Parts: sequence; structure tokens; C-alpha cells
Amino acid sequence: ARPLAGGAMLVAMLNAGLVEPSAIVSLSGIEELRGIEARDGGWLRVGAMTRHAETAASALFSGGQRVVPHAAGQIANMPVRNMGTMGGSISFADPAIDYPPALTAAGAEIEIAGPGGSRRLPCGEFFLDWYTTALEPGELVTAIHFPPAPAGSVGHYEKLARVSGDYAIASVALVLAMEGGACSAVQIAIGACGPTPLRLAEAEEALLGGGLDDAALAKAGALLSEASDPVDDVRGSADYRRRVMPRLLAKAVRTAQSKLDKEAA
Repeated sequence: ARPLAGGAMLVAMLNAGLVEPSAIVSLSGIEELRGIEARDGGWLRVGAMTRHAETAASALFSGGQRVVPHAAGQIANMPVRNMGTMGGSISFADPAIDYPPALTAAGAEIEIAGPGGSRRLPCGEFFLDWYTTALEPGELVTAIHFPPAPAGSVGHYEKLARVSGDYAIASVALVLAMEGGACSAVQIAIGACGPTPLRLAEAEEALLGGGLDDAALAKAGALLSEASDPVDDVRGSADYRRRVMPRLLAKAVRTAQSKLDKEAA
């Protein structure tokens, strides 16, 4: 049997004959899996059955956490955003979808429940490989937890796609804070350029403490490009993805800086 969340992925797989479950069990009646709640210490809890449209419209995300609703608003189209869920999306773990890099940049933790009880994993331990997660047989994602973002930070999600709403050719999820003209905090995750979201400490360290000039951004972009593991597919070649990554990072950082300037004005 397979659990049915929003159905965006499962129904497509059923139609293509890729899965033939003995039964489909809807999760739509489980209220405990829905909703966005503020928790102590600036944490947020998002139920696994929360729709993309709800996440995109939520005012509970603040500062750098807003990388998540920004990504949610770029998923597919409105009908899909009204049906698809965060838990269903990340459980499928397609590297080209929008949530994995956004959740990784935000430092999210995934809550999982099964016959053996509940556990929480950071994104780096949840996304394991192409379409592969740490979920064991009989387990479900029940919620996603977001820590408070760095003080004074903003979140931004930049996606390169053939058309609006398509899967990403490459994407950058970014949490950025500046203090005194220097980068005081930065969290970067690259999507669609490997089997799992790419977060690289060396690239973030190349930006910390500096003014984010072109040379620093080029260095960080080159480090990410070298560490990536993209493939050739119908949306672009591996070489193309490596080439656009530094430019996409620079664009994301400049946009995030503009957001910080507007908030300070």
C-alpha cells in the first residue's frame, strides 16, 4: 500500500505505470498533519500535509525562514500548489524540485513517525540519494521543523527553469545577513545539480566577513560548481549546470542584498 498526500507525484507515477500499489491510503483526514505553528524559541512547525499554497502565503515565516515560502510560491502552478504538500514533495526527493534546497538552507529538521516511534533528522541526513530518503518501510514524514534564522537575515530562492513553474535546471536557496557592510551569516544550498541538495562550508566561509564583492562571489560559485555532481538531461547538460551555478549564486546574493536594503530603508 502507498500513502496519498497531495498526489502530485504518486498519481503521475500511477499513470506512468511506475508503481502498482495494492491499495492507496489517503492522509487527508488526519488533522494533526496539517497547519503551520509558531513554537518556542522562534521555531516553526509545518505539518507534512500542509499545502504549498498555504506555505507560500504564510506570514509566520520570518527573516531567513522566508526562503521556504519563496520557494513554495515557485512550485509548478496554482492547481498543483493547491493540492501538493510539503511532506509528499520531500518524501519523493526529486533533486530538481524546489523544497529540498530551501529546507536545507533554512536548516530544517524532518520529523518522522513509524511503528518504532518518532525521530527528527536534519536535511543532510534525510536526503540520501536520487529519489532516496532516510524513510524506512512503514514510516511517514509527519512534520518539518524550522529553527529561528540568523538575526537580521533575509531568505531568497533563485531558480533557473525553461519556463515558469518547470522543474529547476539549477537553483539556489539562500539565507543572508549583513552587518556593517560585511556578511555576518550565510547559508547556501544548491538544487538540481546532484542527487541531493549541495551545501558546502567552504563556499559559505568564502563569503563570511566580506563585502560580497564580485571576486568573493566568483570564488564561492567556483567551489560549489566543482563540488556539484550534475547529470545531463532534457533540461540541460551537466556542463551547462556547472557554468550557470556561479552566476545564479551571484544573482541570488544581489537580490537578497536588495531585500536587506529595502528592510533597512
